[in-house]
Amino acid sequence: MLNTKVHLAVNAHGIPVRIIITDGTTADCTQAWQLISDIAAEYLLADKGYDSDAIVAQAQSQGQGMTVVIPSRKNRKVHKSYDKDLYKLRHLVKNAFLHLKRWRGTASRYAKNVRSFLAAVQIRCIALWANIS
Repeated sequence: MLNTKVHLAVNAHGIPVRIIITDGTTADCTQAWQLISDIAAEYLLADKGYDSDAIVAQAQSQGQGMTVVIPSRKNRKVHKSYDKDLYKLRHLVKNAFLHLKRWRGTASRYAKNVRSFLAAVQIRCIALWANIS
């Protein structure tokens, strides 16, 4: 069994548009720049794990101009405001993970190596794009 972590960027319909597989101990916020680079989006919805000034700056610059909807972490001295109603749409990301976990092989990480696991995740994402459940 692999010790891996899947990072996903999804579109407004909850369909994965970018997948990154990392070691299981890798922090989420270290992969954010790869997930959002070169993606044209109006909003960046993410959980507290992605609350960092660098991520916010990247999302708002580089011609991306995303509106950041990330709640502040508890330890932040100045808490930022965010659109709570828009943040509720983040369930689409969780739903994408649930669709991936519906396949037993990806949920249990039966793959012997990272390439095989990534291929299994990509195949499931293709099925989501083709609307095959």
